[in-house]
Amino acid sequence: MKYLILIMFLIPISTFSQINFDGNISGNFQNDFQLYIPDKKLDFNINNPFSNFPEERLLNNGFTNLIYSSKKFSMGLRYENYLNPLLGYPSGYQGEGITYRYFQFHNDEIDITVGNFYEQFGSGMILRAYEERNLGYDNAFEGVRMKINVIKGINFKSLIGRQRIFFTKSDGIVRGLDSEFMLNEIFNKLNLSSNLTIGLSFVSKYEKDNNPKYNLPENVGAWSSRFLFNLKNWNLEAEYVSKYNDPSYVNNFIFKKGNAILINTNYSVRGFGINLSAKRIDNMDFRSERNESLQNLLINYLPALTKQQTYALATIYPYATITNGEMGLQFDMNYKFKKQSFFGGKYGTGLNINFSNSYSIDKNKINNATNIGETGTLGYKSDFLKIGEVKFFQELNIEINKKISKKLNIISTYINTHYNSSEILGYSYQGMIYANIYILETQYKIKPKHSIRNEIQILKTQEHEGDWLMGLIEYSISPKYFFALQNMYNSGNSIKKINYPTFSFGINKGKTRFSTTYGKQRAGVFCIGGVCRVVPASNGILLSINSTF
Repeated sequence: MKYLILIMFLIPISTFSQINFDGNISGNFQNDFQLYIPDKKLDFNINNPFSNFPEERLLNNGFTNLIYSSKKFSMGLRYENYLNPLLGYPSGYQGEGITYRYFQFHNDEIDITVGNFYEQFGSGMILRAYEERNLGYDNAFEGVRMKINVIKGINFKSLIGRQRIFFTKSDGIVRGLDSEFMLNEIFNKLNLSSNLTIGLSFVSKYEKDNNPKYNLPENVGAWSSRFLFNLKNWNLEAEYVSKYNDPSYVNNFIFKKGNAILINTNYSVRGFGINLSAKRIDNMDFRSERNESLQNLLINYLPALTKQQTYALATIYPYATITNGEMGLQFDMNYKFKKQSFFGGKYGTGLNINFSNSYSIDKNKINNATNIGETGTLGYKSDFLKIGEVKFFQELNIEINKKISKKLNIISTYINTHYNSSEILGYSYQGMIYANIYILETQYKIKPKHSIRNEIQILKTQEHEGDWLMGLIEYSISPKYFFALQNMYNSGNSIKKINYPTFSFGINKGKTRFSTTYGKQRAGVFCIGGVCRVVPASNGILLSINSTF
């Protein structure tokens, strides 16, 4: 049946090409194969009943996108296979099939999509459907979406559909309307020196009430307002979201309303930029099914407001957004010391300082409740401007980027992290973890197209698994080849001091990339933008092939 659907989908494309439609076919594919190898030091053994060693030694994640597009019409599909999914991916991704398909018509005034689609209203705090393949996250809608732009400077979007959850759809129905007014385009004759955009959104979900204990609302609505203001080198944007009572598994089935606010401002000139962001989130977990948890069927996206780390040891303690209540801020500054100055030297020096933190919100017990957030009550009272007593996370990043010569560049980084593992998804009940991380990266250009990169990383902590050491050397022949050797060593572990060596090799041939990695992977938490998944320890060979056409 699945292959019949694929053939039926391709027949129209073949017909269109025969009548010389002004269109083209494009796409991409990727396959990741991993062979798992037993390792006694990791307790990663097929004979160990407590190990996560898979029954199948070879696992696979793969997908293919196929898109036909012309001036006013496009359609596409995505085929996915998880036979079976790599360790660490949600177990629901077990199987194969066509998971994404759409037909789209668009011109200057209207854009209509039928089938699957991704969408975002404003910052995403009220609605965001997107894919993050490295997390195994995909909450795409299946339904109908319409965009209208009849009047210059005024845009409308509406949608209705169900969300994807692995190889099926949610029971809940999501409906949304978004409007955006760009005042400078509407009143273009005034020649305003500043830009102002205003947005309004409304989203509702419908889910049948099957709860035998409580009378749950079957329709839950949320609305938001936002603005973006630009004046010369200044930008200011803010969004406020309010959600009606939405009892769910995540909030312990309380009937309290939810709200969130996000403010972001930045200023930039040549050689200098500064950004300040603040947020407050209160009971804003918003899903199309009330009994789901973790990353399943989220309608909205709540940003983490922390630096997105790329260095290996800096990703050991990532932050996951606390949807039931948090207050946080982030400060980020970039400064370039001029060439020939005392700190700039011959080639100039770059400085980045980033600071972020997140605390609980103030929560007080309501009348007649035994505990704060007691099931079946209005939950709690909260002072909007008062910070809670619990620190979730805090991090200071200082990075210096210095070009020594035409061939040598050095990046040095210091990171200080406070990580409340009893509150954040991941290393539960370890208490507050305090860590200092020191990183030195060197990039040396040996000759044209040949370069070598080195990393030395040190993590110091007296909590959790103790200190870590990491070293990497990577040789690249641009744009075709790269070789990398890396080792992480848990030197401070009082139970097991384990090395995690990996060797990687990759080839780029046109639009196709082949890469392979052999080695061990530590157990931990992997996050992108505040959305996380837990990754188990493993050992083996990973082969990845991806290409575009």
